[in-house]
Amino acid sequence: MHVPDGFINAPVSAATGVIAAGAIAVSLRGARRELDERTAPLAGLVAAFIFAVQMLNFPVAAGTSGHLLGGALAAILVGPYTGVLCVSVVLLMQGVLFADGGLTALGVNITDMAIVTTVVAYLIFRGLVKVLPRTRRSITASSFVAALISVPAAAVAFTFLYALGGTTDVSIGKVATAMIGVHVLIGIGEAAITALTVGAVIAVRPDLVYGARGLTQKLKLRVGGELVDAPAAEEPAPVAARSHRKVWIAGLVTSLVLAGFVSFYASANPDGLEKVAHDKGIDKKAEEHATSDSPLADYGVKDITDSRLSGGLAGVIGVGVTVVAGSAVFWALRRRRTTDTDPASTTSVSENA
Repeated sequence: MHVPDGFINAPVSAATGVIAAGAIAVSLRGARRELDERTAPLAGLVAAFIFAVQMLNFPVAAGTSGHLLGGALAAILVGPYTGVLCVSVVLLMQGVLFADGGLTALGVNITDMAIVTTVVAYLIFRGLVKVLPRTRRSITASSFVAALISVPAAAVAFTFLYALGGTTDVSIGKVATAMIGVHVLIGIGEAAITALTVGAVIAVRPDLVYGARGLTQKLKLRVGGELVDAPAAEEPAPVAARSHRKVWIAGLVTSLVLAGFVSFYASANPDGLEKVAHDKGIDKKAEEHATSDSPLADYGVKDITDSRLSGGLAGVIGVGVTVVAGSAVFWALRRRRTTDTDPASTTSVSENA
């Protein structure tokens, strides 16, 4: 659903740029509270994984494909504020390096794909886990439903933006019907990927899933004929301090394999927005991407003629750049939180003053 330059006029694009900048500023502050010794090492990896899986277009209808948006997955794994940042990092890398999604439309894409999907998905997810039995299955099921709804929600958001600033004269009713219809189908794929990923992480390290915190049922004991909460057992230090290295390496290798090898077998059909734009004439005023001559444009390495090698190498480079950029941002935020909350650092600053 990457919106290219020319679909939305300059005033609306600028307005969404302001919205995106404001949301990122809020998310930077919120992410400091979410990022801890568990989530900070993995947030950059989540961004890289989303980048990799977005290369895997899957067929959803005749001549149409879809791909992961990632807002629901990121929000559930590392938190909603961090999730907005994860998807924003991916969109920035795609727009600048791979000419995917217009640069003047970056605000539109962040608003639609990062903010709307993350907020909608996380609100639905939190609502469901509060009313469902507090089990791992409920978390996985809630992930599925939240991701499923987040995709057509993004389609509705795009339709609204097009109604405000579309550059072509196409009936909004036709745009809405086509966009929502195809993205409901894409949402099924998004839901399956999200639920499978969340379920896999929960099965191995449930402590690493942000959305699963505090959802375990307290052990009950029968005392004098009444059920009472059992005393909380202290977690052994070795377990609490378990390294994330194995999970991080496994996630990175998976991302590299998906982007570097599996992506070659992805559907070549246009995604939902591209198909609707072509069929309805929304793309009549689409503009060439500002970085269309990039060495990595269209997810291929310039001057490498072998398509498999070119696409695979571009995918590997994309995963590497995204994990480095994302990790740098999240580690900086984590260090900032530590500095802000460390009394020793505050005392030291005061004494030096």
